[in-house]
Amino acid sequence: MRALLVGVAACTGLLLAVGQARAHHAFAAEFDVTKPVTLKGSLVKWEMVNPHSWFHVAVKEPDGTVTEWLIEGGSPNQLIRMGVTKNTVPVGTEITVEGYQAKDGTQKAVGRNFVLADGKRLFLGGSAGGVSDPSKAK
Repeated sequence: MRALLVGVAACTGLLLAVGQARAHHAFAAEFDVTKPVTLKGSLVKWEMVNPHSWFHVAVKEPDGTVTEWLIEGGSPNQLIRMGVTKNTVPVGTEITVEGYQAKDGTQKAVGRNFVLADGKRLFLGGSAGGVSDPSKAK
């Protein structure tokens, strides 16, 4: 009976680990290197969660409406090591986001850089980090 219990616990742990590993995606699985975006707006919310940080950015459209974009960045640990913290980019900061739109065409993108009003560029890490031309995203 004890061996059965140990076996069930081991299998459960293995299945949980596999589920988490599958949840992490590659750049090309969700984002399109042929759809680069440059968005100007203000930071509304910053979620520092693993495996990616998420930035909510309010972008004013040409017709005056405001659309909220969800921008994926690197892991919180990766961003902090690069010097990008909530103190660096507080909520309300006006930013320009350079990145790539989601394949499904929604207001979601992976960010490559933030450009602050003073021209300072902040690298966002994550899955768009090495994308500089379409051949590298495949």
